[in-house]
Amino acid sequence: MTTPDYQTLMLPVLEALGDGEEWPVRELIARVADRAHISEADRMALLPSGRGALYVSRIHWATTYLVKAGLAVRPRRAVVQLTDEGRRVLATSPARIDNAFLERYPSFQEFRTRADGSRPSPMPTANTEEHETPEEGLERSWRTLRDQLAADILEHLKTCSPRRFEEIVVDLLVKMGYGGTYADAKASVVGKSGDEGIDGIIKQDRLGLDAVYVQAKRWGDRAVQRQDVQAFVGSLTGKRASKGVMITTSTFSSGAQTYGESMRVVLIDGPTLADLMIEHSVGVTRVQSYNLDRIDDDYYGEEFT
Repeated sequence: MTTPDYQTLMLPVLEALGDGEEWPVRELIARVADRAHISEADRMALLPSGRGALYVSRIHWATTYLVKAGLAVRPRRAVVQLTDEGRRVLATSPARIDNAFLERYPSFQEFRTRADGSRPSPMPTANTEEHETPEEGLERSWRTLRDQLAADILEHLKTCSPRRFEEIVVDLLVKMGYGGTYADAKASVVGKSGDEGIDGIIKQDRLGLDAVYVQAKRWGDRAVQRQDVQAFVGSLTGKRASKGVMITTSTFSSGAQTYGESMRVVLIDGPTLADLMIEHSVGVTRVQSYNLDRIDDDYYGEEFT
């Protein structure tokens, strides 16, 4: 079973309010989840951003749309209650309540059009999936753009020189907080003939007594195999090193992953590498940023006396 979309949740929300009592939002969410038979597994599903439960977001949006249509009201902060119109609708035993149903109400139409049409409506459009809330549509678009950026990063990494790739890898680890900077000689690229499989060294203390050894493999589609990881571990043993990171533009075979975990060597594949570069702003430039704000109910509460 998958989490019902926000329009499918409109009727369960209205039914949960059917007793006419004032329901705190948190209790209403639990009540609707039970009424809609949302499984425990689906209650664990997160929004694409990972910030918040998917079913909670959808119940919030379903409630908001019912309020905009006048079928429910928020008599005070963080509380929802059925209106007389909502009670009348429930009395007709509707099979479904959705955006098309709510269009009969002028207040909902105004909510969509913003009266003068000067502001876009927070409603799904023809360019979004019908079941999505506006928040989900925004996150889906963001994910699409991020995935394309990650793919572009990998293409660039696969075409740069081996030396430049090694520099980028060390730069990333420095940006992630390991070691210092090139300027204070705590991080260095050493990859060259006779490097014994070590491409970079990041010193984690001033004397270099504790260091992270790095191997960077700029490969195409061929997966890194177990024997490749074993060779790197051998190099670490020769350096008497306890910390090693192997990074590739491709992937690791299952055997390589299992061996790496057993030897406590960190393995970073191409997709993970691209995500880390985006997260730490390495090789990318931010051209625009959008903030998604929510109402702060506590701000509108009674003053402290």
